[in-house]
Amino acid sequence: MKILFPSLFALSLLPLAASAGALKVGQEVSPFSANDDSGNLWQLSDYLGQKNIVVYFYPAAMTGGCTKQACAYRDASVKLNDLDAVVVGVSGDSVNNLELFKKANGLNFVLLSDANGGIAEQFGVPSRKGGSIEREVAGIMHTLTRGLTTSRWTFIIDKNGKVAYMDNAVNAAEDAENVVSELKKLG
Repeated sequence: MKILFPSLFALSLLPLAASAGALKVGQEVSPFSANDDSGNLWQLSDYLGQKNIVVYFYPAAMTGGCTKQACAYRDASVKLNDLDAVVVGVSGDSVNNLELFKKANGLNFVLLSDANGGIAEQFGVPSRKGGSIEREVAGIMHTLTRGLTTSRWTFIIDKNGKVAYMDNAVNAAEDAENVVSELKKLG
Protein backbone atom coordinates (compact mmCIF):
# COMPACT_ATOMS: atom_id res chain seq x y z
CA MET A 1 0.00 0.00 0.00
CA LYS A 2 1.70 3.18 -1.22
CA ILE A 3 0.34 6.64 -0.45
CA LEU A 4 1.16 9.28 -3.02
CA PHE A 5 1.64 12.97 -2.20
CA PRO A 6 -0.29 14.70 -0.88
CA SER A 7 -0.73 12.16 1.87
CA LEU A 8 -3.86 12.00 3.98
CA PHE A 9 -1.76 13.26 6.92
CA ALA A 10 -0.58 16.22 4.88
CA LEU A 11 -4.18 16.88 3.83
CA SER A 12 -5.21 17.10 7.47
CA LEU A 13 -2.84 20.03 7.87
CA LEU A 14 -4.55 22.07 5.17
CA PRO A 15 -7.15 24.58 6.31
CA LEU A 16 -10.78 23.50 6.21
CA ALA A 17 -13.38 25.48 4.33
CA ALA A 18 -15.64 27.49 6.63
CA SER A 19 -18.62 25.63 8.05
CA ALA A 20 -20.55 28.63 9.36
CA GLY A 21 -23.44 27.67 7.07
CA ALA A 22 -23.81 24.16 8.48
CA LEU A 23 -27.35 22.80 8.42
CA LYS A 24 -28.90 22.74 11.87
CA VAL A 25 -31.41 20.37 13.48
CA GLY A 26 -34.91 21.42 12.40
CA GLN A 27 -33.74 23.06 9.19
CA GLU A 28 -35.25 21.95 5.87
CA VAL A 29 -32.88 20.32 3.38
CA SER A 30 -32.96 21.48 -0.22
CA PRO A 31 -33.15 18.62 -2.71
CA PHE A 32 -29.88 17.62 -4.36
CA SER A 33 -28.74 15.03 -6.85
CA ALA A 34 -25.42 13.39 -7.71
CA ASN A 35 -24.00 10.44 -9.58
CA ASP A 36 -23.91 7.25 -7.54
CA ASP A 37 -21.33 4.45 -7.48
CA SER A 38 -22.85 3.00 -10.68
CA GLY A 39 -22.87 6.32 -12.52
CA ASN A 40 -26.64 6.71 -12.21
CA LEU A 41 -28.27 9.94 -11.06
CA TRP A 42 -29.44 9.69 -7.43
CA GLN A 43 -31.96 12.30 -6.26
CA LEU A 44 -32.89 13.16 -2.69
CA SER A 45 -36.39 14.08 -3.85
CA ASP A 46 -37.05 10.40 -4.67
CA TYR A 47 -36.92 9.60 -0.94
CA LEU A 48 -38.30 12.72 0.75
CA GLY A 49 -41.60 12.02 2.48
CA GLN A 50 -41.07 8.26 2.24
CA LYS A 51 -37.90 7.39 4.16
CA ASN A 52 -35.59 8.74 6.83
CA ILE A 53 -32.37 9.52 4.99
CA VAL A 54 -28.95 9.09 6.59
CA VAL A 55 -26.44 11.25 4.74
CA TYR A 56 -22.93 10.67 5.95
CA PHE A 57 -19.88 12.49 4.60
CA TYR A 58 -16.51 10.75 4.73
CA PRO A 59 -13.03 11.84 3.65
CA ALA A 60 -11.86 9.16 1.21
CA ALA A 61 -12.88 5.79 -0.16
CA MET A 62 -10.57 2.85 0.62
CA THR A 63 -8.95 4.39 3.72
CA GLY A 64 -8.99 2.89 7.22
CA GLY A 65 -11.58 4.97 9.07
CA CYS A 66 -13.82 5.35 6.06
CA THR A 67 -13.81 1.60 5.49
CA LYS A 68 -14.69 0.93 9.16
CA GLN A 69 -17.54 3.43 8.95
CA ALA A 70 -18.91 2.05 5.68
CA CYS A 71 -18.70 -1.56 6.85
CA ALA A 72 -20.53 -0.64 10.07
CA TYR A 73 -23.37 0.82 7.98
CA ARG A 74 -23.33 -2.32 5.82
CA ASP A 75 -23.57 -4.52 8.91
CA ALA A 76 -26.39 -2.41 10.42
CA SER A 77 -28.52 -2.56 7.25
CA VAL A 78 -31.27 -4.73 8.76
CA LYS A 79 -31.67 -2.38 11.74
CA LEU A 80 -31.64 0.67 9.47
CA ASN A 81 -34.18 -0.86 7.11
CA ASP A 82 -36.43 -1.73 10.07
CA LEU A 83 -36.25 1.95 11.07
CA ASP A 84 -37.37 2.96 7.56
CA ALA A 85 -34.03 4.55 6.72
CA VAL A 86 -31.93 4.70 3.60
CA VAL A 87 -28.17 5.34 3.88
CA VAL A 88 -26.17 7.49 1.50
CA GLY A 89 -22.40 7.92 1.81
CA VAL A 90 -20.97 11.09 0.23
CA SER A 91 -17.35 11.86 -0.62
CA GLY A 92 -15.27 13.77 -3.13
CA ASP A 93 -14.29 10.50 -4.80
CA SER A 94 -15.04 9.79 -8.46
CA VAL A 95 -17.71 7.30 -9.49
CA ASN A 96 -14.94 4.81 -10.38
CA ASN A 97 -13.39 5.09 -6.90
CA LEU A 98 -16.80 4.57 -5.32
CA GLU A 99 -17.51 1.53 -7.47
CA LEU A 100 -14.21 -0.05 -6.35
CA PHE A 101 -14.88 0.83 -2.70
CA LYS A 102 -18.35 -0.68 -2.82
CA LYS A 103 -17.19 -3.90 -4.50
CA ALA A 104 -14.12 -4.34 -2.28
CA ASN A 105 -16.21 -4.12 0.90
CA GLY A 106 -19.56 -5.60 -0.19
CA LEU A 107 -21.37 -2.37 0.62
CA ASN A 108 -25.15 -2.53 0.34
CA PHE A 109 -26.05 1.15 0.16
CA VAL A 110 -25.53 4.05 -2.22
CA LEU A 111 -22.31 6.04 -2.41
CA LEU A 112 -22.47 9.48 -4.05
CA SER A 113 -19.70 11.32 -5.86
CA ASP A 114 -19.47 14.94 -4.71
CA ALA A 115 -16.37 15.68 -6.76
CA ASN A 116 -17.08 19.42 -6.99
CA GLY A 117 -18.10 19.76 -3.31
CA GLY A 118 -21.59 21.12 -3.98
CA ILE A 119 -23.37 18.74 -1.59
CA ALA A 120 -20.79 19.27 1.17
CA GLU A 121 -21.18 23.03 0.72
CA GLN A 122 -24.99 22.77 0.89
CA PHE A 123 -24.72 20.90 4.21
CA GLY A 124 -21.93 23.15 5.51
CA VAL A 125 -19.43 20.28 5.75
CA PRO A 126 -15.82 21.52 5.66
CA SER A 127 -13.69 20.39 2.75
CA ARG A 128 -10.11 20.66 1.63
CA LYS A 129 -7.94 19.70 -1.32
CA GLY A 130 -7.98 16.01 -2.19
CA GLY A 131 -5.17 13.59 -2.92
CA SER A 132 -4.28 10.18 -4.30
CA ILE A 133 -3.77 6.75 -2.81
CA GLU A 134 -3.00 3.38 -4.35
CA ARG A 135 -5.00 0.31 -3.37
CA GLU A 136 -5.12 -3.26 -4.58
CA VAL A 137 -8.56 -4.61 -5.42
CA ALA A 138 -8.99 -8.14 -6.77
CA GLY A 139 -5.26 -8.37 -7.47
CA ILE A 140 -5.12 -5.15 -9.50
CA MET A 141 -3.46 -1.92 -8.30
CA HIS A 142 -5.62 1.18 -8.64
CA THR A 143 -4.75 4.83 -8.11
CA LEU A 144 -7.69 6.57 -6.47
CA THR A 145 -7.51 10.33 -6.94
CA ARG A 146 -10.02 12.85 -5.66
CA GLY A 147 -9.94 16.62 -5.98
CA LEU A 148 -11.79 17.17 -2.71
CA THR A 149 -11.71 15.66 0.77
CA THR A 150 -14.59 16.35 3.17
CA SER A 151 -14.74 16.15 6.93
CA ARG A 152 -16.57 13.24 8.56
CA TRP A 153 -20.07 14.50 9.38
CA THR A 154 -23.42 12.68 9.60
CA PHE A 155 -26.99 13.92 9.17
CA ILE A 156 -30.40 12.29 9.46
CA ILE A 157 -33.11 13.86 7.33
CA ASP A 158 -36.56 12.91 8.56
CA LYS A 159 -39.54 12.08 6.38
CA ASN A 160 -40.57 15.75 6.47
CA GLY A 161 -37.31 16.75 4.80
CA LYS A 162 -35.81 18.36 7.90
CA VAL A 163 -32.55 17.69 9.69
CA ALA A 164 -33.42 15.51 12.70
CA TYR A 165 -29.82 14.81 13.75
CA MET A 166 -26.40 16.20 12.98
CA ASP A 167 -22.98 15.04 14.20
CA ASN A 168 -19.85 17.00 13.26
CA ALA A 169 -17.55 14.99 15.55
CA VAL A 170 -18.20 11.52 14.14
CA ASN A 171 -16.42 8.44 15.46
CA ALA A 172 -16.15 6.29 12.32
CA ALA A 173 -16.54 2.93 14.08
CA GLU A 174 -19.53 4.05 16.20
CA ASP A 175 -21.41 6.19 13.67
CA ALA A 176 -23.87 3.54 12.42
CA GLU A 177 -24.93 2.52 15.94
CA ASN A 178 -25.31 6.17 16.98
CA VAL A 179 -27.53 6.73 13.95
CA VAL A 180 -29.62 3.65 14.79
CA SER A 181 -30.15 5.05 18.32
CA GLU A 182 -31.18 8.44 16.93
CA LEU A 183 -33.55 6.88 14.40
CA LYS A 184 -35.27 4.95 17.22
CA LYS A 185 -36.02 8.29 18.88
CA LEU A 186 -37.82 9.49 15.72
CA GLY A 187 -40.36 6.70 16.11
